[in-house]
Order: sequence, then structure tokens, then C-alpha cells
Amino acid sequence: MSGHNKWSTIKNKKAKTDAVRGKIFTKIGRELAVAVKAGGPDPATNSKLRDVIAKAKANNMPNDNINRSIKKYSGDLGSVNYEENIYEGYGPGGVAMIIETLTDNKNRTVSDVRHALAKNGGSLGNSGCVSWMFEKKGLIVIEDEDAELDEDEVTMAALDAGAEDIDANDGIYEITTDPAEFSQVREALENMGYDFASAEVTMVPNTTTAVDDATAKSIYAILDMLDDNDDVQNVYHNAELPEEE
Repeated sequence: MSGHNKWSTIKNKKAKTDAVRGKIFTKIGRELAVAVKAGGPDPATNSKLRDVIAKAKANNMPNDNINRSIKKYSGDLGSVNYEENIYEGYGPGGVAMIIETLTDNKNRTVSDVRHALAKNGGSLGNSGCVSWMFEKKGLIVIEDEDAELDEDEVTMAALDAGAEDIDANDGIYEITTDPAEFSQVREALENMGYDFASAEVTMVPNTTTAVDDATAKSIYAILDMLDDNDDVQNVYHNAELPEEE
């Protein structure tokens, strides 16, 4: 993950084509299920659900899909229990990796995660082995491809809403927040009419690790295997990766 551009790696691991969009929707559907079970189906009284809905919209998930998922998981399917488990390990070249999962079968998931790492020169580690290398942050990304936004206005809006920092570069605004303030900042900017390319709480590495092309290829293989797994919600790493061809 590039230290000066948090969005670059997050964007790297997100859907690039319609062929994999369904996978993203499945993963977000599980987050909706967990949010509904924890706080109920009404976004007005469930801040976690509001955050997941914002994430869904940033990933172009249609409103009909979002509403169907909320209705589904507030009904009989609300009895499905997804357990959150976080795994830590190493990719090739000593790259630190954190894998967040939501699963109804922990044994299956840990086996799949271990296999993805081991097959590509990595290994599963113990809890706490790499998490100290990362910091949890809220990250809101606004893309201004047509240069329609005023940088000073966006900066002031973000800071007034409670953001910790904002980085503007080539039409991309990366707004960083304390995790506890994420919902407040996101909702304030949303109410001002800003659209998000991404809006979620993420893990940002404190330092990054440069890797050669062969190592990068193996790391991409790990990311692809994990992205294809419906149980895996997010993968964070501290590698400086070239753009995937």
C-alpha cells in the first residue's frame, strides 16, 4: 500500500469490471446482514447500517439490491450468523498482510486463507504479528475527474466536518478521519452533496515495503485468490506494488 496514496492500493483491490462486481455485492451483502442483526433494519437508528449503505453506493450497488438485502436479513434469513475473524500473516518478501473475514464456517475460511498464502510464498501468522504495523483510519475518497470542485472548498468542508487530514492530488481527494468520527464526517459531506468513490474504515500501514516484480506477481496472486473468496471482506498489506497489468 502506497504510503502517500492510500487510495491507490484500495482501488487496486476493488472491482475493475462487471464480471467481478457480483463478488463485491455479495461481500457487502454480508456486511449489511451483520449491521442489520446488530442494530436493526432502520438506517435512521443504525449508524453502522448507514455506513455500509454508503459503502455499497460508493461501489455502485443499486438501491434495489441494498433494500432487498436489508429486507432479507431482517426476516427469516436474519438467523444466518456471520462471524467476524481477522487473520494476520506474511506474503512473500516479508510483506505484512491483514485479512478480514465474515463467515458462517470458520474452519473452511481459515483453511482457504492459509492455502492462498502458502501457495504463493506466504504464511499465516499469529494474532498480533503484523497489526502493530497498521493504523485504523476512516478513509473517504472523492474523485473529481472533470475538475469541477474547488480544492479549498472541499478541504474546508472536510476539516469543518471533523476530518483529521485531507490530501488532494490529480483530482483525487483522500479524506482521513479518526475511526470514531468516520460516520459523522461521511454524513456531513454526504449532506453537502459530495459523492464518494470510496467510504470505509480501513487499515493504513505505518511504513511500506518495496518489492520486486516477481514478488509483486506472487502478492497479486494472493490478493486474487482472497478476492475470489466470498468469506474474505478486506485484505490490507504494506507492499509498494506496481500497477497490475
